[in-house]
Amino acid sequence: MEETIYIVDDDLSVRKGLSRLLNTIGFNVQLFSSAHDFLKHRQKDQNGCILLDVRMPGMNGLDMQERLNKSECSLPIIFITGHGDVPMSVQAMKKGAVNFLTKPFDEQHLLAAIKEAIEKNRQKRIQYGNVRTIRNRLKILTSREHEVFLLVITGMLNKQIASKLGISEKTVKIHRGRVMKKMQVTSIANLVHLAQQANVTIPSASI
Repeated sequence: MEETIYIVDDDLSVRKGLSRLLNTIGFNVQLFSSAHDFLKHRQKDQNGCILLDVRMPGMNGLDMQERLNKSECSLPIIFITGHGDVPMSVQAMKKGAVNFLTKPFDEQHLLAAIKEAIEKNRQKRIQYGNVRTIRNRLKILTSREHEVFLLVITGMLNKQIASKLGISEKTVKIHRGRVMKKMQVTSIANLVHLAQQANVTIPSASI
């Protein structure tokens, strides 16, 4: 899937200059004159990264970053600014920005930052895809299988699970086998790893 560089800057000359540079290298580029313009046209599952000006009329770059973070947007942000504002750059990086470049910036530094951002976006998409797959598998567990699943990943033994659920140990083994098959794992360690990837809350092992 091709990545797109989304340039959000109120300065037309900056947008055109960056667009020419990135088009020459082979990147797809989309231009936006304001944060509101980008947010209005944003689509789900976008791939690439955002080159975002900090100081813009209306909504500034940091406010846009805040909005995107709340919407769980996976696009990495590279901030660009004509002002060497250290406190602002620290704030942006703490909130997840990949880089903070001061105009005029070196082209090689910009391209290196874009390359890093795109790689982070690819890794995040892979991670999101894995999480969706795991959660889809969890959805096909029956309510009883899900109960057994949660108890198994705490490290409880079959006889402990049987006692807690009021069923026979043989029945626990059957449910446990079905859980392993549906989750497509061959070991408890792998089952626990999947649970951690999907941010499943692991209950206390107390009986």
